[in-house]
Amino acid sequence: MPLDYHHQVTLLKDILTEQQADCCGTVAECEQIERLIKSLMVNAQIDQNVKNVLQNIYEYSQSGKSASELNQHITSQQQNLTQWIQDIDSFS
Repeated sequence: MPLDYHHQVTLLKDILTEQQADCCGTVAECEQIERLIKSLMVNAQIDQNVKNVLQNIYEYSQSGKSASELNQHITSQQQNLTQWIQDIDSFS
């Protein structure tokens, strides 16, 4: 059974919050973020501002997947993670 919009957004926020709090993550989490965002981006009802935020998170995830030090990448993105989590709260 596929996740609905609300569950997808909640899962995305949970992963980002965990990465922000722990300053670490896995390639599998980055891949999950990408799958969630791809699914959310095809939703025609999503506002363009939300799509912009999702695109930024997608790029963060792609960079994380290929980073030689994923935990360092996450640590360097703390400010963005905080902003994205706040943005998700505002549109979820």
